[in-house]
Amino acid sequence: MAPGRSRIAAYPLLLALGALDATGYSVIVPVAPAIADATGAGPATIGLLVAAFPAGMVAGFGLAGSLVRRHGARPLLTASLALVALGALGFVLGDSLAVYFPARLLMGLGSGGIWIGVTFDTLERWPGQEYLCVSRIFAAYSVGGLIGPALGVFGGIHGPFLAYLALLVVAMPLVLFVAEPTTRREFAADRGSLRTRSFWVASAAILFAALALGVLEGVLPLHFAERLGQAQIAALYVGASLLVAVSATASGGAQPRPLVFAAVVLAVAGITLAGIAAQVPLWLVALALAAVGIGVGNTGSLGMLIEAVPVERIVTAMVVWSQVGIIGYLLGPLAGGIVAEGAGYALVGAVPAAAGILVVVLLHH
Repeated sequence: MAPGRSRIAAYPLLLALGALDATGYSVIVPVAPAIADATGAGPATIGLLVAAFPAGMVAGFGLAGSLVRRHGARPLLTASLALVALGALGFVLGDSLAVYFPARLLMGLGSGGIWIGVTFDTLERWPGQEYLCVSRIFAAYSVGGLIGPALGVFGGIHGPFLAYLALLVVAMPLVLFVAEPTTRREFAADRGSLRTRSFWVASAAILFAALALGVLEGVLPLHFAERLGQAQIAALYVGASLLVAVSATASGGAQPRPLVFAAVVLAVAGITLAGIAAQVPLWLVALALAAVGIGVGNTGSLGMLIEAVPVERIVTAMVVWSQVGIIGYLLGPLAGGIVAEGAGYALVGAVPAAAGILVVVLLHH
């Protein structure tokens, strides 16, 4: 296959895999109130369940970083999709938190492998265009955030995860037929990049964006359930995810530092308003602000990472940066759930605000 045709064949699939991976993040959003009703779990327990996914991802990133250097992206992606499918099956067949927690952890482990596989396959195929191409992968992940909440229309706990499992089964054979890169690009692991200040500023930025997303997806659906049904919550998050995707795409290639600063202002304002408000129109405004902030935050943090570390030596930096980000996605629902249960939803905005202050301080020193 000619190089141009190889790229055309591969890129749509990589974008689709990114969207499918993000669907696994967000399918829990409209289901969380149903799990709470069925199990009697409160906001803190549901936050912990949501956090099990990124906990698995942290481990998945580290394992996948080693595997992708030795075996390439295709075997890694195939195995990772299988792990996510097995975890989704736990929600289809299970009926208790004792099943849901390990199933969610397993989904996260596989998701970490998908992210590393998709990212390094993209870096390998498009040298010199890394920031633009990977920012579009981020946008594809945001589109996946549309699909996950939309699956909530199937109702209950089992239906949305069964629909997601069907999508995974369709995707697995497609990975086996994607065209291989025409030339191999060597990526080195360089721990020296972890000692640079610019790397940690980029890491703080992705931690903030992911933490804000974790609060948005892992805590606020329970607040919205006070006035909205499952299908309405799903529609609300479909719209928010669309804004994340649009803002991430539109900001691709822009100067990263101003993007990160704007992300802090918008996301903190949106999540704070969502927690304080009790009216649906204000929730719409709040989610729009938060979604745009998260979208530009994702893109800005990626741009700062690529500025900080030469791509040929980015393996260690990419793995650790991704782990830091997912720790943010873990801390968001965990800390947000504790705050919501102990002090009420009106104070959940304090969680991203604390992380945002750290980012702003680092940006200005």
